[in-house]
Amino acid sequence: MTPIRTQWTRLIRFVAVETSRVHIGEPVDPNIDVGVAAHQGTLIKAHEIIGSALDPAAQVSGKILTVKYLLSPLTRSEVGFVRCLGLNYTDHAEETKMAPPAFPVLFVKPTSSIIGTEGTVIIPAAAQPVKEHLPDYEVEFTIVIGKAAKDVKEEDALDYVLAYTGANDISFRKHQLAVSQWCFSKGFDNTNPLGPCLVSASAIPDPQKVSLKCKLNGETVQDGTTADQIFQVRRTIAHLSQGTTLEPGSIILTGTPKGVGFARKPPVYLQHGDRIETWVGGGIGTLFNDVKEERETLAKL
Repeated sequence: MTPIRTQWTRLIRFVAVETSRVHIGEPVDPNIDVGVAAHQGTLIKAHEIIGSALDPAAQVSGKILTVKYLLSPLTRSEVGFVRCLGLNYTDHAEETKMAPPAFPVLFVKPTSSIIGTEGTVIIPAAAQPVKEHLPDYEVEFTIVIGKAAKDVKEEDALDYVLAYTGANDISFRKHQLAVSQWCFSKGFDNTNPLGPCLVSASAIPDPQKVSLKCKLNGETVQDGTTADQIFQVRRTIAHLSQGTTLEPGSIILTGTPKGVGFARKPPVYLQHGDRIETWVGGGIGTLFNDVKEERETLAKL
């Protein structure tokens, strides 16, 4: 298959109608929000990409496939390691009445937390009843590392970015606020939607000009911009790479803007039957994720 070009701009991972197999590809329509299209059942066509998402030699082919359903743009094994920043927006720090941090606040998640574009967020029994544990939404602009990065300078930091994507850092506030380490409260299985696509770093030359929004049951609850980040993308990569290798495929969730549920009066929390929509600009698109509470009776079946 002759490639039509050697570099992709947007990448999706999907099961194809024609093969019933998993493929990666670039949407034929450069302007389509693939998350919205998949949710609405709109036809999505994609040029098959030959190679892997992390392979710099991957090529966009002339072969066109039809999307049966979307998957997370990266597999859990491709991601390998999930880093996250806490309290990284000025307006979010203000709403939580916390002082802006002097250094990036880092926590990590297991890859078992990652789900796809329309994956179901599962509230585990350990985080119920929800009225006490306060499960919460957080729309996040997310960095995908493209090549091994260690001791990177700020001025060179964007050279190590493969792409950007979106995420929803589902958080369980009772567990989070009870301790100083957040890995447990933000790392439950199937609680971190990722996607719906990767947008190449070259297509987002300034990552500090990206809008992001979150809707809960159709109501807009977050509406922000990466311009409000305390630690911008360049500094985040430079800081996290000091003495530590950021491996290709690893992702960095860069924090969330104001509007989170637990800071509202009265608090808003996720519960069984809710739907969360998180949208990130720059061509990344929308995640649609329903919420279900794990039931002890179902777990025993």
